[in-house]
Amino acid sequence: MQRICVIGGSRYFGKLLVQRLRAAGHQVTVINRGSGRPPAGVEHLVVDRDDEAALLAALGPRTFDVVVDQVCYTPVQAAIAARVFAGRTRRYVMTSTIEVYDPATAAALAPLPADTPVPEETVDPATWPVDPGLPWHDAAYLEAHYAEGKRQAEAVLTRAGGFTFASVRSAHVLGGGAREFTGRLAHYTRRVRAGEAVAVHAHALPTVFIHFAELAELLHWAATEADFDGPLNACSDGPLDVHALTAAVAAQAGRAPRYQPATAAAPASPFSFERHYAMSNARAKELGFVFSHTADWLPGAVTEALAETPTAVPTA
Repeated sequence: MQRICVIGGSRYFGKLLVQRLRAAGHQVTVINRGSGRPPAGVEHLVVDRDDEAALLAALGPRTFDVVVDQVCYTPVQAAIAARVFAGRTRRYVMTSTIEVYDPATAAALAPLPADTPVPEETVDPATWPVDPGLPWHDAAYLEAHYAEGKRQAEAVLTRAGGFTFASVRSAHVLGGGAREFTGRLAHYTRRVRAGEAVAVHAHALPTVFIHFAELAELLHWAATEADFDGPLNACSDGPLDVHALTAAVAAQAGRAPRYQPATAAAPASPFSFERHYAMSNARAKELGFVFSHTADWLPGAVTEALAETPTAVPTA
């Protein structure tokens, strides 16, 4: 049994992670602003993680074996966490994102060859520059600089000391029907079921995905079994481009897929990329984690999404 703190954990794969940690017999504490209650048997601290004094007061003398941070988006949040949890936990795991590799959001990142899955060392948090003076508290700025916020948050926690730090860079997460709150898979089920064209780039290239339950499993493993530090890519085997994803939806919906060129008036659909956007999961495999293949779970994820999609009359 380990004492584990989850910051966030109120929805989607974070909620599932909390459930799995509790079911495995761990002593779990969830910190959030009251957006969702954890399951029975899980301690709940309602506090704003951005309020350092309030967070310290809420934690009191508590210490943990592991902290899993699901909702760290900025270097300012990371710096608060580094101060609050230094000496309070031996290990800190942050959920990060594939977006850290997006060269469109960082001039320092050079695009890799089209057939090269991106390894973790492409973005080294130990050397990435940090600027806490940027307007990270502005919601619009943060939304527009999501990837850079994650890069800088990783950088702050990597250099913090006081605990072992690991980041899990998640691929695009799918599955769970209505629980998939981003609506990206629903974009495809709505359009395909309605007979509408999906807007795609002329030369769309592959990206990688992971099922929400598999990501919860990997985070559980990273928190309770693994002992790595630094960044770790998390993605199922089997990259897909937008055409393959749309075809999978169309097969389940019983309709032929339709496409149209992406334009300013019809922006590209989610997961349509003009750059190669696939990560390498070799490091996680070397550490002992076994990934599924997208073909193992994508049909079920599409079926769940279609169940939440109203039946529509095809357009002309």
